[in-house]
Amino acid sequence: MTAGRSKPFVWFTAVLVWLASGAHAQAQPQQLDTIKDVFAKLHSCWQPPPYSRANPMDITVVVSFNREGAILGQPRITYESERASDNDRIAYRTAVMEALQRCTPLPFTEGLGGAVAGRPFAVLFRTRKRPPKPEEKRAWLIQKIL
Repeated sequence: MTAGRSKPFVWFTAVLVWLASGAHAQAQPQQLDTIKDVFAKLHSCWQPPPYSRANPMDITVVVSFNREGAILGQPRITYESERASDNDRIAYRTAVMEALQRCTPLPFTEGLGGAVAGRPFAVLFRTRKRPPKPEEKRAWLIQKIL
């Protein structure tokens, strides 16, 4: 009976080890190996303020990272849309800093981390309001009384 119990136990242990290694592999973020990957990752974290809180605008932040992908120094806002109100600017500055917090530290490969450490990235976040849909002209539906 002891041999019968050990076989399911070994199988169960093997399954647990397999599941644990699979969960660990999924938990690791995909490593960034190119500058294009860095911009894509930063833009994937971007969540602009809702239209009810702020009008759409463009904003650029300059940020540097260390080898491990953590922010180095203080990010700086270098551009904001000209016609933005003070409330819009504050809402977008907050959204930029929240995006950086969500994304960092960035999972650089060793090679990319060494290449970009300390170098500034100028990241443009652009938000455009969708133009309103034009009203459909339904002249052919209007009943004409003669």
